[in-house]
Amino acid sequence: MDADATALILARAQFAFTVSFHFIFPAFSIGLASFLAVLEGLWLWTGRQRFLDLFRYWVKIFAIAFAMGVVSGIVMSYQFGTNWSVFSDRAGPVIGPLMAYEVLTAFFLEAGFLGVMLFGMKRVGRGLHYAATCMVALGTFISAFWILSVNSWMQTPVGYAVNAAGQFVPAAGWAEIVFNPSFPYRLVHTVIAAYLTTALVVGGVGAWHLLRGRATEQVRTMFSMAMWMAAIVAPIQIFVGDEHGLNTLEHQPAKVMAMEGHFQSHPDGAPLILFGFPDDDAETVHAAIAVSKLSSLILKHDLNAPLAGLDTIPKADRPPVEIVFWSFRIMVGLGFLMLGLGLFSLLARLRHRLYDWRALHWFALAMGPAGFVAVIAGWVTTEVGRQPWVVYGLLRTADARAPIAAPAVAASLAAFAAVYFVVFGIGTVYILKLMGKPPEPGETEPADAPIRSAGTTPAAATDGDTDPRPDRTEGAE
Repeated sequence: MDADATALILARAQFAFTVSFHFIFPAFSIGLASFLAVLEGLWLWTGRQRFLDLFRYWVKIFAIAFAMGVVSGIVMSYQFGTNWSVFSDRAGPVIGPLMAYEVLTAFFLEAGFLGVMLFGMKRVGRGLHYAATCMVALGTFISAFWILSVNSWMQTPVGYAVNAAGQFVPAAGWAEIVFNPSFPYRLVHTVIAAYLTTALVVGGVGAWHLLRGRATEQVRTMFSMAMWMAAIVAPIQIFVGDEHGLNTLEHQPAKVMAMEGHFQSHPDGAPLILFGFPDDDAETVHAAIAVSKLSSLILKHDLNAPLAGLDTIPKADRPPVEIVFWSFRIMVGLGFLMLGLGLFSLLARLRHRLYDWRALHWFALAMGPAGFVAVIAGWVTTEVGRQPWVVYGLLRTADARAPIAAPAVAASLAAFAAVYFVVFGIGTVYILKLMGKPPEPGETEPADAPIRSAGTTPAAATDGDTDPRPDRTEGAE
């Protein structure tokens, strides 16, 4: 392997490593921010203390996950100017403004209200504090909106022209670029994935405490809410994923061919290959377990519909099937397990055993990290399936990297790996430590320092519930 190929592989490995770490935290914080808004809203609406306790419990975890997401995102963005400077120069006029909008809208919105959400419950009124929580949740969604718009344009580029310098520049209005053909599908699919990821974590934490005999009101509430989310949202996600797949077939057929393992074309109906071992060199799937014509039914809604294979695409333009084939199956397999968990929880509710059916609790605990694995597998399917293009059909990945020697890229990759595993490892261990403690009645805010205000003593300012209003439902449950 020559030096240029080695440098390209290392540059791709470095970006994959950093973005994988980064993707985990926003996938959690997007859903968790909305969960916090729901908890605080339920507390304000019902006056039930358990919702406030759960808000205070999860907001501490959110603060750490959000901070790690911000730090990992900053590090990742530096690579656009180092390892991928050619890409930045060629695509900068299109993607640069979109990423700037993410900072100016989402990040500033989150930063402006985050402190109030974390530390302001005793300092501002209930309405203003809830507004701050909603603004943080909205900011996480807006951030996903802009980032996915950028990535979707790289998948399905439209609305551009190429200037004399070889740069992609907007050719018409920005609306065509922002709302490119794959963007609506990818936005809905990714945001729902974030909600499911959070629901599985919350459900896994609840299951852990139920298995340890901590069936408090707070634990039961968060477990029940998580199971409702899995039962309702998992089937929606499967439907959205199918629609996203049809959109991908229209605009990126080679990616779908790799996902399906279709090396050869099928003129009279293509089989659905459930499992097997793809071989890019031999252009076949060894030991394939397939269902005849089912792929045509799913993708074309016709058992006998013809489907083209990778044999219609030049080898230089094909994605690596061996990676895409398996990452897609990991994502889909976990999606159906999420559906199974939701259905299992509905059965437990019907039998009035939601809080004492240990098989369900073990299942929920095992599925706790499944959302993270699924979103990474989905990202691998999306990004590796786009290869060999960084801007699909227009700019090859090999032509987008900076002229940096392999040893320099290897050194920075090693440094990133060492720092990431230490820093984010410590953060993750601390989050798990917080999750290992059950939510208690009267959970405190993240700020533990006494609060002095006019006309109060420190003890008076910190003693008791932050909401002096009596619980309207106390004694009535």
